[in-house]
Amino acid sequence: MQNKVRAEELLETIDKGKYFTTLKPVPKETNSFSIQLKVSSYNELNLMVSDLLKASIILLNPDAQSLSSFTKDNNVNVMTLLEIALQLLPEEEMELLDDVRKLYYKE
Repeated sequence: MQNKVRAEELLETIDKGKYFTTLKPVPKETNSFSIQLKVSSYNELNLMVSDLLKASIILLNPDAQSLSSFTKDNNVNVMTLLEIALQLLPEEEMELLDDVRKLYYKE
């Protein structure tokens, strides 16, 4: 009975907040979700993908100290990679975890 009450409290907490907003279900696909990544232009999107690829090449190939044979610009913009990571963090879900922790220790 006590677990049932705690489960109901958890569901009420979830219903009150705006949680589970980071992952959007993909219609007509099972266990597939999409995530929104905000960019200001096609150029910014291109730079993001380019930086991800450059960083991956450098990390996977110890001999690739530079990417001169791959591209004219061999600098990896780490700031771009960090911005992508920030956009992918599920902030609302972290708030939910805090609320669940409070319910857990309420006992």
